[in-house]
Amino acid sequence: MIFAGKRPHNLGITNGKLASCPNSPNCVSSQDTDPEHIISPLTFTTNLQSAMTELKQIIQSLPRTKIITETEDYLYAEFKSAFMGFVDDVEFYLDHQANVIQVRSASRLGYGDLGVNRQRIATIRAKFK
Repeated sequence: MIFAGKRPHNLGITNGKLASCPNSPNCVSSQDTDPEHIISPLTFTTNLQSAMTELKQIIQSLPRTKIITETEDYLYAEFKSAFMGFVDDVEFYLDHQANVIQVRSASRLGYGDLGVNRQRIATIRAKFK
């Protein structure tokens, strides 16, 4: 893993929010406000536990993925690229009051990501019913 980088220290939920994206274009977040980084959250109509179970199954079905942290309303996974082993940090916060799953997907290293983080969330959204 030449290009894994170090795990960020700003991951997790603080006051109901995931960390903001950095200024670089290699991050998307459903809780960000600027057009470059904003992405819609996932929505669910089931209960919190069912939504988390389904989300976890989808994450585990994707290649080169490792779930690092899981609580009843938070899931953090690392996604590794097939080429060069770049690692992206992907977080999900299940906001049961709004019935949405807030998402954040960010590259650890580099500046751009060729749209990989946005595409990853779109893929997960398509699988999530």
